[in-house]
Amino acid sequence: MSTRRDDVMTALRDWSKPGRRADLLAAAWQAGETNVSALAEAARISRPTVYADLRSRGIDPDHRPKGTSVITNLSPLDIEGFTGVGETMDAEYERAIRRWAAQHPDLDPRGPEGHTEGMRLVAMMDTVARYADVRDRLAHEQVARAERDRLLHQVELRWEALSTAAAWLAAHHAYVLAVDEARIAIDMWRERAETASRRPFFCSSPRDEAAYQQIKEAGHPALEEALADLDPTPAQTAEQLRANLDQAHERRMELAVETRQLATTGGSQ
Repeated sequence: MSTRRDDVMTALRDWSKPGRRADLLAAAWQAGETNVSALAEAARISRPTVYADLRSRGIDPDHRPKGTSVITNLSPLDIEGFTGVGETMDAEYERAIRRWAAQHPDLDPRGPEGHTEGMRLVAMMDTVARYADVRDRLAHEQVARAERDRLLHQVELRWEALSTAAAWLAAHHAYVLAVDEARIAIDMWRERAETASRRPFFCSSPRDEAAYQQIKEAGHPALEEALADLDPTPAQTAEQLRANLDQAHERRMELAVETRQLATTGGSQ
């Protein structure tokens, strides 16, 4: 009869099987979790180990699948003449209402039909403007996030290169620069993420819904998945990323000093 101890030991042995962790990481990646930092935290391993495990399963972490949450279409908006540019909104509305009046010469723009069309155009104008603002914020956050992850990975590559570098000092300098660039990228991402999080997008009326549908039918991306993909606590995440980076860098600098001392001592003997 199986005891709790037997069950626990079986689970532990299963985790310890060669490749088991890599299989789980690959499954998480294929399920849509492509944030290397999140994978490392969940598995309680380092980012370089995540990269190594993923590559052992034929996954290139530097080429992430682009799902529907990635904002790739930033083409200018032009929905019935509305562009989402604040400075031209009033003029765009006037042109739109004049077009409607020209197309319906038998209707009074000040009558019930004109009022209904005016309300529709106001909803269109407002929805396009809010959409343009949120879309751009989300796109900037996604670009900053990708750059953050790329530069954090670059730190690991620069550090690994030190072990075989012929010009050790030059390679170490490249590593130090990579750390500095990663710090800047983390701060830049946090700023972009906080900016995106402060601007929700929603439709509060059937007119708003119709306008949003028209935007999507014109080939512009939906925003729901990208909004859900935002980090809910960018400041905390950035602080943790910086702490992990700085802790690793501090230890590596200690190791670099030891290596340099050994090289100097060996060279003087």
